[in-house]
Amino acid sequence: MTQDITKQKYLNFKEIAAYSLGLFGFQAIVGLLNSYQAEFDGSILGVNVSIVAILILIAKIVSAVADPVVGNLVDRSKSKMGKFKSMIVYSIVPLLVFTAMVFIDVPFKENKTATYIWIFVTYFIWSIAMTMGDVPSQGIASALTPNPEERANVVSISNTFKQVGFSACVVIVPIVCLIIPNGSRVFVKSGETDTPMIALEYLGTAILTAVLGCLLFALIPLINKERVTVSNTEKTTARDMIFALKNNKPFMLVIISYFLGFGRQMAMGIQVQAATVILGSQNLVAVLGIVTAVGSMISMALCPLLIKKLNERGTYILLSVYGFAASIFSFAVGYFWFKNPQSIVLTVLFYASLFLIGLQFGAVTLMPMIMTADCVDYYEHKTGKRMEGTCYSILTLTIKVCLALGTAVGLVFVQMSGYYDSLATGEFTLQTKNIIFFAYTALPGILALLSVIPMIKYDIVGDRKKQISEDLAKNRKQD
Repeated sequence: MTQDITKQKYLNFKEIAAYSLGLFGFQAIVGLLNSYQAEFDGSILGVNVSIVAILILIAKIVSAVADPVVGNLVDRSKSKMGKFKSMIVYSIVPLLVFTAMVFIDVPFKENKTATYIWIFVTYFIWSIAMTMGDVPSQGIASALTPNPEERANVVSISNTFKQVGFSACVVIVPIVCLIIPNGSRVFVKSGETDTPMIALEYLGTAILTAVLGCLLFALIPLINKERVTVSNTEKTTARDMIFALKNNKPFMLVIISYFLGFGRQMAMGIQVQAATVILGSQNLVAVLGIVTAVGSMISMALCPLLIKKLNERGTYILLSVYGFAASIFSFAVGYFWFKNPQSIVLTVLFYASLFLIGLQFGAVTLMPMIMTADCVDYYEHKTGKRMEGTCYSILTLTIKVCLALGTAVGLVFVQMSGYYDSLATGEFTLQTKNIIFFAYTALPGILALLSVIPMIKYDIVGDRKKQISEDLAKNRKQD
């Protein structure tokens, strides 16, 4: 009689906490660059943010070669520390150093060509360092436990921390502003231009975030255990990876769906600009971030329950369709609120709508992680090869490209809206507000709806998923 693997528990509280806090720290660094780099480059270095958006996108695409390389190295690793944990350790120092370097107020900024080269090179190297940490920290989720239900729960918990970490910069920035003399004065209102002090705030924020983030990230290799260890010593070529993706149709559907829904990354990419335009201060980005993050955390906490009722496919489709409706509703409320900001009813509805938008984000932050782990099991069941590194490198590459693409498209809307022309005065037209808020809400919602289409054919759910897990557990015992 086959023992039900879903009844066994492998992870203790200490490991779950270490993994969750590790992802929190790592994503705090990622969130800082995603939210503040373009604003730093535009306001401190004085460059065109549309060009910066293009440079960031190019750097992501060029550095994309690092994702399969890191995934390959992870899959072939024989490190005694563990194939995932060893790569995380290697990433910490370069990640710490280049997070700070991205926010240096360079002395040659009057030379725009040199400044653009500096922006591209520092961000490119940071992207490679980020990949070295991102691929194994996501991939290790599939190795922490062979129990798919326990894995779904730990992914849900850790990704809640991950989402909070991604938004942590909106709290860290005001704290740094209070620590630095006169800092709280400088960042309060749009249009204040004490550039040296603001530059110091950016650098101080970057250093604080990098140090704390890397310390927390180090908890993963220090405390977590890799329990699912299937060796794969053969070198995996790019052709092999394409073949693996082609022959893992459920995983291909996950990747296509993520690309179609790239707009959901747009809101975080322009959150600082949205706060400045809508609320009148960069510091108030915390208001936007917290309201949306609360909804997001609730969404991820509910995902395991929804999965039990609807399965993974049903949960993803439900959250995506809901996200479309909530985003359109929020944009409509904002459109009328901008015309009548004194209305208490519209003000309450505005912030409530942002909370409602957050309830969809389990679909983009949590579900792809759970589905990829299931697709890793599916591929091992089908071929006998377990390629966590390869699959998660493809997923993290997809996430990074979509994040860069979403940020780039969002910044193009920001530039078109006349944001930077009005930034010095802090007076923004109704048109500027509507354009930026459309990119912040409605467009991501429309693209979220498109992402549903591939998910309709995703079928690693229910009895099929359970049978795959039981067969793999039986095969590993025989080995």
